Amino acid sequence: MAHTHQHASADSNARRLFWAFAVTALFMVAEVIGGVLSGSLALLADAGHMLTDAAALLVALLAVHFARRPPNARHTFGWLRLTTLAAFVNAIALVVITVLIVWEAIIRFYHPQPVAGWTMLMIAFAGLLANLFSFWILHRGNEEKNINVRAAALHVLGDLLGSVGAIAAALIILSTGWTPIDPILSILVSCLVLRSAWHLLKESVNELLEGAPHSIDIALLKRKLARTIPEVRNVHHVHIWLVGEKPLMTLHAQVVPPHDHDALLDRIHRFLHDEYQIEHATVQMEYQLCHGQDCDLNEHGQHDHAHHHH
Repeated sequence: MAHTHQHASADSNARRLFWAFAVTALFMVAEVIGGVLSGSLALLADAGHMLTDAAALLVALLAVHFARRPPNARHTFGWLRLTTLAAFVNAIALVVITVLIVWEAIIRFYHPQPVAGWTMLMIAFAGLLANLFSFWILHRGNEEKNINVRAAALHVLGDLLGSVGAIAAALIILSTGWTPIDPILSILVSCLVLRSAWHLLKESVNELLEGAPHSIDIALLKRKLARTIPEVRNVHHVHIWLVGEKPLMTLHAQVVPPHDHDALLDRIHRFLHDEYQIEHATVQMEYQLCHGQDCDLNEHGQHDHAHHHH
């Protein structure tokens, strides 16, 4: 049952991403033409932004496609990690494009260029509508969205702000003729882009380095497990990592020898599933005390805690 749900959500994610990609790619072309015709850097900045967005959405689409491939003997987790890799590449592309636009903006401060306000205004307004449409598509429905749909929505949000900036710049140029507002706004747009890129980079690097998800406090998990299930004396060798948004876990639990080994194991699994949504955990139960420096790898107060039950 969970499997069909995953497929349905993957399909709807793919549909969303496809429409957002189509709209974004179309408008990116329009903005490049508009930016060249009107001489507006803010429009070109927004187009550069939309280019990475279109790339991001395309990569996300491919990732959703690959995530559907079943695991095989070599890739036992399937291709889920591709989505993380995609997000990582995407974040780096954003940083590069931002640097290029800021560089161009700095040059423009010293050599101001004429800007055709009306052309700029019309293109920017059309771009705003396109971005609103994409954002609405990506945010519709409340089922789980993966890192790529979230990344794509972040991009489109940045675009929205970029379009608003371009509209503001066009209005200022039309009313006062002050062209430096154009590079100033292109730099502001770039800062917004950089911020979302940084978050994305951090999240994807953490996942690629097998980091534990930020939402899970391992020390607390160990304490809660020992508190909730009295037979569990000590929890150690805890490893949690993510594969394409899914948390996986291994742990060793020192337990009081149970009457029913499988029932106790089942209670530990149920606890991990209900409290932390961890569907795949490998639990090793031990009856001896753990000796060695790794026993309290993730938490120092573990041993004192173990004694409370005696």
